[in-house]
Amino acid sequence: MKLPASTTAAALAEWLGARLVGDGSLTVTGLNEIHHVEAGDLCFVDHPRYYTPTLASAATVILIDREEECPAGKALLVHPEPFALYNRLVWEARPPVPYESPEPGASVGTGTVVAPGVVLGKGVSIGRDCRLEPNCVIGDGCVLGDRVTVSSGCVVGGEAFYFKRTAEGLIPWRSGGSVWLQDDVFLGPCCTIARGVSSVTVIGRGSKLDAQVQIGHDCRIGAHVQMAAQVGVAGNCVIGDWSILQGQAGIAQNVTLGERTVIMAQSGVGRDLEGGKAWFGSPVQEARKAFRDLVKLRRLGE
Repeated sequence: MKLPASTTAAALAEWLGARLVGDGSLTVTGLNEIHHVEAGDLCFVDHPRYYTPTLASAATVILIDREEECPAGKALLVHPEPFALYNRLVWEARPPVPYESPEPGASVGTGTVVAPGVVLGKGVSIGRDCRLEPNCVIGDGCVLGDRVTVSSGCVVGGEAFYFKRTAEGLIPWRSGGSVWLQDDVFLGPCCTIARGVSSVTVIGRGSKLDAQVQIGHDCRIGAHVQMAAQVGVAGNCVIGDWSILQGQAGIAQNVTLGERTVIMAQSGVGRDLEGGKAWFGSPVQEARKAFRDLVKLRRLGE
């Protein structure tokens, strides 16, 4: 997410009460997590597993819980609770706003129908000839292209299911990203599309989602993808163009599916998959092999 106004590493260190290591004049223009970080961003790290990739990332400023050698061209802000400081920054940049219906700051295109009970958050942008059916919610900062249908009961831009595990319990990570539904997207009743933690969750042009589909934070769903009822896609996944996910298929986090992938009903996907093939089972395998294995198993008793 981008900050409303840029700042410097030194100014942030003073404001947050962190110890500055490195170049305090570096400019910070955004906040991001490690999967989507860009130059100018601040991110945080508080686990040894992620020290090396975070320090080597594109981040300009890094909140960190122990002193490390500062890479050239970066600044470190050392503090025992970097997550708490990061979360504080996101809350400051994206404070809660009371809903009105519709929110006065929302932009609604010509020919768009907004049914009774629809809630539009602050800064929402909706294109032409869209249809928002009763009792759907479009959260702050979400963008809908032209000819988008959002059926009744959908929630677009809900907070990410993203928590920090601490001794005191599970602390919610404030989601600073948004959602972009591109042109001609269709959402069936009661779909839920989580906003990005720090970037944008994207549903690609012409994709169609059946009822009760869940898309996690920061996902990139390609163009003309079809998802049948009750599909669940965890955070930070990439689904290639023209893919088909049949009913109740589940995709674990950080998985990439190639173009024209078919995931058959009730399959569980926990790894990247090559496109242009059909897959079945849990754990998933190529469908032809899965069906051959099932035949062999049935014959064992004979």
